[in-house]
Amino acid sequence: MLEKYYFSKYNQTDLNVYRCGIQKCKPEYTWGPGVRDHFIVHYILSGAGTFSVQNKSYRLCARDGFVIFPDQLVTYSADKDNPWTYSWVGFHGLKAESYLIKAGFSKDDPVFTYEKDEKLSDCLNSMISCARLSTPSELMLLGYLYIFLSLLIDNGRRETAQNPGAGNHDKYIRRAIEFISKNYSGEISIHDLASRLGIDRSFLYTVFIKHLNMSPQDFLIRFRIDRAVELMENTSLSIGDISRSVGYDDPLHFSKIFRKKKGISPSLFRKQLAANQTH
Repeated sequence: MLEKYYFSKYNQTDLNVYRCGIQKCKPEYTWGPGVRDHFIVHYILSGAGTFSVQNKSYRLCARDGFVIFPDQLVTYSADKDNPWTYSWVGFHGLKAESYLIKAGFSKDDPVFTYEKDEKLSDCLNSMISCARLSTPSELMLLGYLYIFLSLLIDNGRRETAQNPGAGNHDKYIRRAIEFISKNYSGEISIHDLASRLGIDRSFLYTVFIKHLNMSPQDFLIRFRIDRAVELMENTSLSIGDISRSVGYDDPLHFSKIFRKKKGISPSLFRKQLAANQTH
């Protein structure tokens, strides 16, 4: 049994449904190795199989699921004796990845378990029922997709609260540092950072204190100040230029924080840096 439906792929708004379907796989049915150019979430309704990505293999069964990221080489195979049946939805859009990140997914962590209720599978069934119509409602499909992603986000937060084990800590720290390194020059709220990771702000604080001996806010400040020190070697940049480049629109506020961390003002630090380089 195989049902799959495709929709327009060129409407680059915040979120768009591209495909959905359901398949009862034959024993050892395999897709891949191959890549997709959009996001796909598979949810296993029955049976078992294996999902492989980035030299890792995950043995999955009913109520498990896996996420495929664009341009990621993946393979997935149905079990020989108990082949899986799964539903899926593929989507794209400007905010597609951010919603998956809020749900706790990344290329390094693409699998999940949803066993709270039947809402996830019901949502996928509703998409498929809508797709069967001669003129499917794009608005209705999109509504179901938003509900589907909200269920995954709530599920991810619940799993974190119930099992905030040390094995997850490295993942959250790595993703938080990656986000800071890419966005330090703009406004970053620690609350927004925690939401982006799909975890509570207090939990993020606890993880940073335990593993880095500093709060997320202190890490952000240190990162910015270290970057400012690097920029000071460029003599064509004023202190104001450097301040704005590392996320501080107010040079006076930047100078205050810099003095607190380094013990001297940015201007004096730059003079000492130049003198040391001369010697």
